Amino acid sequence: MGGTAFYRARAFSSISLVRTNSFATLAALGLLAAAAQAALPPVLVPPENPITENKRVLGKILFFEEQISTSTVVSCASCHVPSSGGADPRVAAHPGLDGIIGTPDDIQGSPGVIKADDFNSFELDALFALRAQVTNRAANSNINAVYAPDLFWDGRASTTFTDPETGQIAIAANGALESQCVNPPVSSVEMAHSAMDWSGIEKRLQRVKALDLSTNIPADVQAVLNTTRSYRELFRRAYGDEAISSKRIAFALATYQRTLISDQTPWDAFQAGSLNALTPNQQQGLQAFLSVGPNGTNCTACHVPPMFTNNTFRNLGLRPIAEDNGRQSVTGDVNDRGKFKVPGLRNVGLKRTFMHNGQFTNLNQVLGFYAGARIVNPNPDNRDPVLNQINLPPPPAPVQAQIVDFIANGLLDPRVRDQAFPFDRPAIFTSPGRAANQATVQPGTGVAGTNGVPRIVVQAAPMVGNRDFKVGLDGAKTGATARLGVSTIGPQNGRITPQSFFADIMVGASGATSGVATQFWPLLAGKVSAGQVLFAQWFVDDAAAIGGQALSTVIRIPIFCGSAGCPSVCSMSDFNGDGFVDDSDFVLFAGAYNELVVPQANVLGDLNADSLVDDADFTAFSNAYDTLLCS
Repeated sequence: MGGTAFYRARAFSSISLVRTNSFATLAALGLLAAAAQAALPPVLVPPENPITENKRVLGKILFFEEQISTSTVVSCASCHVPSSGGADPRVAAHPGLDGIIGTPDDIQGSPGVIKADDFNSFELDALFALRAQVTNRAANSNINAVYAPDLFWDGRASTTFTDPETGQIAIAANGALESQCVNPPVSSVEMAHSAMDWSGIEKRLQRVKALDLSTNIPADVQAVLNTTRSYRELFRRAYGDEAISSKRIAFALATYQRTLISDQTPWDAFQAGSLNALTPNQQQGLQAFLSVGPNGTNCTACHVPPMFTNNTFRNLGLRPIAEDNGRQSVTGDVNDRGKFKVPGLRNVGLKRTFMHNGQFTNLNQVLGFYAGARIVNPNPDNRDPVLNQINLPPPPAPVQAQIVDFIANGLLDPRVRDQAFPFDRPAIFTSPGRAANQATVQPGTGVAGTNGVPRIVVQAAPMVGNRDFKVGLDGAKTGATARLGVSTIGPQNGRITPQSFFADIMVGASGATSGVATQFWPLLAGKVSAGQVLFAQWFVDDAAAIGGQALSTVIRIPIFCGSAGCPSVCSMSDFNGDGFVDDSDFVLFAGAYNELVVPQANVLGDLNADSLVDDADFTAFSNAYDTLLCS
């Protein structure tokens, strides 16, 4: 009958028949007709956004670019890691509706930015205080996401892409990837301070060097970055001119993700006629997975090959609807309450958590949930009747282990697991192997005050040229005067001996700023240098402290240069990144002159990072004018 014939026969009627190792017998038994197309369908590319190589590479660069975020440490790639099935491997808990960690409504989400106000100053969050906020849903995989008509668990990223800046429809259909791409960069939980908009993001990209925070950059990207680190030039190559816009950013990110097609699993090889691609155990798991009828598992009611999803929205009764109404929040339809999109199962064995809230941590737990779905029904409101069709014996039945083996290993693309092209990635700043570049709190430091030992907070990357570097203070006496001290010598007896101080700051006295302060510290070339190790500590006037002064914990700050090399003072004026400071840079500088900017917004022209583009910046620019860069 050949390698694809078994798709065309009728489905078998009993799981008890799954006992054969023979491909021929499998074909004779017959499998699900819905799986008749083994290969993944062609990628639908919207005509408004055709795939080009320059655009693909730009999208790949942007996907890993942490400097898009106001914290400088969050990128798309922070939450979407191939070796974790395109999802997030990090452990981060959201307390859920009750606001209490450690209760059943907790959500395993993704860490984002520490909450920051309109001016990028730290402020307390009601749930996370002065720590990284966590998303209220688990990250979905971006691999093979191109096949979904709508994206996100609730489908809010629709097939029609609307330009967020103009409000005009930019893609009529098949634009869900573009729609998805424009959400996280302006989310005040995931990547942005509360006032960040696309204009601010575009200005940031004009000012930074592409992937400066990344190391071990993939070959296809490195080849391009060897010719330029200027985003203006990268956009010119992709679109014909240097303009940076939300639409172009979305088009590039979507183009890159349209190339992330996982279609080289053992199952794909098996369907193509390689009889030994699936082990006998996995073949039995496949047959059980595809079984339908009163005695079948009916897994394919939702997880239809070859993508192993039908992209429908279902309410499994996993948690009470009051915690998250899912699809209803998008459609407004009461019949959609509690529904979430059915995820694909390719590479799902690599994931750390499962379900929209990350409730389960392994596939055995997932199958155990479905096995009890007919019996246990704690959240019946709008529960999908499809669950009554699921027929799995409770664990540890052998058939469950066979299905898990098939899903975890038979649907695993080794390129995804090994992060091989096109799933390769650089080492972004927050990667585990980059600890040497990250600021770290020194244990056993500080002096208690009114509220105990104040806490020092740093999230940004201490890279030379990072204008967004800032140091926070948490838990200090409200209304007190505080100042940040800096030393090149580490702490002794819990404190540093500062060699310099920043100016006095008033600790916030109410609301979201209670006990909080922020010191902006642009790490400008000429002010800090690579290889320096600095130690910082807050000194807070507080009569309740010994000696009348509370001291925060100490943080160690290792200054490093980015992968583009250390910037020089004159290179800061090379706004278009062409290697010269000349008339074209002056035009850009003049356009920003006299502009008041949001602190640390990476705006062109603010060479001394004082939130103004004024005469002081003009002097610095003039000194570099007509200069071949010295970096």
